[in-house]
Amino acid sequence: MPVARLRNVVLDCPDPLELARFYAAVGGGTPQEEDPDWVVLHVPDGPRLTFQRAPGLTPPEWPRADRNAQQFHLDFDAGSTWEEVDAAEERVLALGARVLDREDFEKKDFRVYADPAGHPFCLCRIDHG
Repeated sequence: MPVARLRNVVLDCPDPLELARFYAAVGGGTPQEEDPDWVVLHVPDGPRLTFQRAPGLTPPEWPRADRNAQQFHLDFDAGSTWEEVDAAEERVLALGARVLDREDFEKKDFRVYADPAGHPFCLCRIDHG
């Protein structure tokens, strides 16, 4: 029997509502602003993401482990073909993400991006076969 049930994945960021809107556009759901420093996003069929104001946040530097290691990242299933991943990439870039790593992505089946606050996340090609 587990000790406790996971309630939230919390991301520190300078602007909680802005980052919650970004992830709502990527993974679905509607941000609920509980107060200006705390916003909740219920991702359909996913975890509850919460965004907490952290004015002095220094984002990690990908892929450097010696300076603000990534600490965690989110993986998103972007489809089973590279065409689907390409389309998802185009959309996240238009939302304000930036590419961190596309090197050898065909071998790795994922691409790494930074969200608008600098947190790394991946768009993954998942073989559903």
